[in-house]
Amino acid sequence: MLFHTQRMARLMLLALLAFAAVQAMAKPAIQATLWHNPGCQCCAAYAKYLDKHGFAVKVIDSSDLGAVFREHAVPDKLVSCHLMTVGRYTVVGHVPVDVVQKLLREHPDIRGISLPGMPHGSPGMGPESRMGGPKTAPFVIYTFGKGPSNGYATR
Repeated sequence: MLFHTQRMARLMLLALLAFAAVQAMAKPAIQATLWHNPGCQCCAAYAKYLDKHGFAVKVIDSSDLGAVFREHAVPDKLVSCHLMTVGRYTVVGHVPVDVVQKLLREHPDIRGISLPGMPHGSPGMGPESRMGGPKTAPFVIYTFGKGPSNGYATR
């Protein structure tokens, strides 16, 4: 009986240590702040999409997004329905998470990236959205802030 109790205690300790090791190796959430018009459902869906992919998104309602875009020096042709800051970058629109992760991994010398407009099929604008629908064309994500806007990624 004593042998069985000691063995169970060791197994429980090993399980606890394994759990603690897995928790310690888990990546911390990537902090981001997203500005959008109050009540915008596609922006809320985009924030939830990011949360599911390892981001911790603070959402701020703004009744003057134009001022937010100007403050972050976003060219008029690259605006969308929301703006997010993550690290030292500005991300505009419904940019797929793998492109945001690429930006954070590569650290290019730019101010930010944008998927202008509200393209159907983009994260937050998919068929599940009241405002969205299926993807109809490739998404072209542009750079801004250093020289002319260039293509950064296509999805």
